[in-house]
Amino acid sequence: MSRYILWRILYAIPIAFGVSVVCFSLVYIAPGDPLQTIMPADATAETIEIVKKAYGFDKPLPIQFAIWLGKVLTGDFGMSISSRRPVLNEIMLAASNTGMLVAFAVPIAFTVGFSMGTLAGCFPGRWMDRVVTGSAVIGVSLPNYWLGIVLVIIFAVELSWLPATGMGARGSDYFSIWDWEDARFLVLPVITLSMIPIGIISRTTRAAIAELRNQDFVQTLRAKGLSEVAVIRHVIKNALPGVMAVMGLQFGYLLGGSILVETVFTWPGSGFLLSKAIINRDVPVLQGTILTLSVAFVLTNLLVDLFQSMIDPRIRRG
Repeated sequence: MSRYILWRILYAIPIAFGVSVVCFSLVYIAPGDPLQTIMPADATAETIEIVKKAYGFDKPLPIQFAIWLGKVLTGDFGMSISSRRPVLNEIMLAASNTGMLVAFAVPIAFTVGFSMGTLAGCFPGRWMDRVVTGSAVIGVSLPNYWLGIVLVIIFAVELSWLPATGMGARGSDYFSIWDWEDARFLVLPVITLSMIPIGIISRTTRAAIAELRNQDFVQTLRAKGLSEVAVIRHVIKNALPGVMAVMGLQFGYLLGGSILVETVFTWPGSGFLLSKAIINRDVPVLQGTILTLSVAFVLTNLLVDLFQSMIDPRIRRG
């Protein structure tokens, strides 16, 4: 087991390095000059060169990448071009705000999705299976930004039950999860963010359980006299590795904060920070945010692989 863990960690290192290369390179492919957001229209060529030198934009890209990566490894993500604040501070604040959404969206999406898929897989072809399958298709098909707008129209505009946008009645600096006046701002974003993972997880779980119920080992378990509950328990255990892989991917989706969802609800998370950086062409924030989210996604998949190997030892032998 320890050897498998070591190999998985070693495999993750070149992936993380490749991610850093892509994160650094992509922002330079887009047209436009990142200094346009802070330089006045009448700035002289001499002033522009001074500012470029201050931010290191005057060096060749490979040298810029080496300097940037070296600083990142020490925790220095640079300074934001638009806000003049340390990028790491902005990323940590945004990540903590996204973490609030994820802390509620993950258990809702995983529990509801897995429960729906298990029920549908245990009763294939029946009305429960058709209801779950239809609901899952609808959940996957609805664009999350459209769903968020619809929920705002219904529950914020028409019924006035919940707030439409923002984070907390007194602003994000004073947000308290224990105060309902603040916590109610979480309801609509969490529901919107959970909908697509619920649909994907329920469909995956349903397919895995329905397929396993038709295999020979299930018939053998029934022939030995095991109850249907015990048989289903064995089926679920065998279906877990595949379902966990999908859950890991969906956790990465939720961790990314979904740019469109956070933008619709003006939730100051990592997705909203990324969208602002794209609009402002704030290269340091853009690079730092993409890298942080990408590395988090890589680490999430690494943990999922390790959990899968604990549940199913055949993965380690493979």
